[in-house]
Amino acid sequence: MNWTPATLAEQREMLSAAGAASIDAFFEMIPEALRLRQWDLPEGLSEFSLRRKLEALAGKNTVEYVSFLGGGYYDHYIPAAVDALAGRSEFYTAYTPYQPESAQGTLQAIYEYQSVVSRLMDMECANASLYDGGTAVFEAASMACRITGRRKVLTHASLHPVWRRMLETHLAGSPIEVADGDAPTGNDIACVIAQNPAFTGDLRDLSSLANACHDCGALLVVSVNPVSLGMVKTPGAMGADIAIAEGQSLGLPLGFGGPYLGILAARKAYIRKMPGRIAAATTDAAGRRGYVLTLQAREQHIRREKALSNICSNQALCALRALIHLCLLGKTGLEATARACFSKAEYLKSRLDFVELLNEGPTFNEFAVRLPREADGVIAALRGKGFLPGLPLAAMGRGGPNDLLIAVTEKRTREELDVFAEALREACHD
Repeated sequence: MNWTPATLAEQREMLSAAGAASIDAFFEMIPEALRLRQWDLPEGLSEFSLRRKLEALAGKNTVEYVSFLGGGYYDHYIPAAVDALAGRSEFYTAYTPYQPESAQGTLQAIYEYQSVVSRLMDMECANASLYDGGTAVFEAASMACRITGRRKVLTHASLHPVWRRMLETHLAGSPIEVADGDAPTGNDIACVIAQNPAFTGDLRDLSSLANACHDCGALLVVSVNPVSLGMVKTPGAMGADIAIAEGQSLGLPLGFGGPYLGILAARKAYIRKMPGRIAAATTDAAGRRGYVLTLQAREQHIRREKALSNICSNQALCALRALIHLCLLGKTGLEATARACFSKAEYLKSRLDFVELLNEGPTFNEFAVRLPREADGVIAALRGKGFLPGLPLAAMGRGGPNDLLIAVTEKRTREELDVFAEALREACHD
């Protein structure tokens, strides 16, 4: 994004409005001990020299790794059209659509995103998006408590351990209790939060868990890898009441932790308990189609402390990227991507006959293995050969020191898989 500095005249005007005679006078309120002693800036350079210097610095960051990292965030291919369309200034600079008459494009994009998410999850409605996958877990738990009037949430063993910790952090100080459990017991449970594929990669049909939840008046919240829905049973088909996801796999690059995208969809009966904003289609006085924010009493800017959530914005640009990505793929493209991830992961499994596979049943694109030696040493050895071999499960509190979580996406070629398998074999026996 371009940056245009303030002119000297504009600086003087701002200082005058602030009642300060100079920049130094403006910053006098900052204690001397906290002020920068010196800027230590180098001498100025010409544009050509500066570009050469910055390009040389940037060139040090061009180390390319073949990534097998996963754990909720994956190295998928992003079509060039996603950047080209999402980078248009009318999308890139838009903030929040409080005035529908001047934000029809943004509202329509949100509406279309909600429609696509509802179809993807096989649910009846979706909100305009949340901050990330971990936030979605918390928002779904809070929503379930509002719906049932209960104050206890069970987290299934399949749930991402980081998101489990985020849930506890968000609920600290609230009356909601978080406990571990794979099935509801008693009539005090608001919901069970499960994940499919599980954090360690296992695939499971959660339909029986949904029935068990409903039998005791609880709800089932299912967190999914959205790409997997190109080939596995949807949350809606399993009987889930609320479906959530981390949307990074849908057109968002691996950006050192973000910004990412939280996805939330639910049954229509629960829409008034749904957090965040919702865009809707309507008609104006002349019968023309238009888009608005609906059910706005939910929002913080209206209800303050009575709001259903503290969300006063949403990841609109990230949601737009997810929408563009899914529209470019289409149904058949999503299915092809999912099957490529699955088949390539299965192929890699067949090449790793020197390690112990920890998954007992089927997996999607991710699986856990136990190495002959500590995972940290193997990771360090393979990093030097241009590979990020996976996520050490001990760091997540989900395994021993030799356990590694390996993810495969459609980007991995057979040659990369073969070379990686041999490199891993050598590293395991060094």
